[in-house]
Amino acid sequence: MPRSNRKLLLLLCLTLLLPLAGCKQVKEERKNRVLESATSGYRQAIRWGYHDAALQFVEPKERPEQLTPLLENVRVTGYEVVRSPVIIEEDKAEQIVRIEYVLRDRQRLESLTDRQRWLYDKETSNWWLTSGLPKFKTD
Repeated sequence: MPRSNRKLLLLLCLTLLLPLAGCKQVKEERKNRVLESATSGYRQAIRWGYHDAALQFVEPKERPEQLTPLLENVRVTGYEVVRSPVIIEEDKAEQIVRIEYVLRDRQRLESLTDRQRWLYDKETSNWWLTSGLPKFKTD
């Protein structure tokens, strides 16, 4: 094959591959935006005591049938992101937060560190929380 034809073939191949690389980047950016949106929505639900709404972020097969009544005794007073969401594998992410809360019946301030694990569902294009709701100490 003449040299000019090889260059033309190479140029053609590169022209065809560049959009594929761009598509992957666009998909990754969208996946990151959806993760940010999910963690932000979850943060708001936990922060303002909307436990039913927070439960909707939990992976459906991990979701309890109903909330524990003990959550009614918890009022979250602070939610600080210690480590922003990081994609640790292709479809897995992790975020670490510190949550301060008051047990209403005792008016005692408590805190916990919540290591949240998130899983991307390609079928629904959603991120699901697989680590469950925070483990509030209620006793």
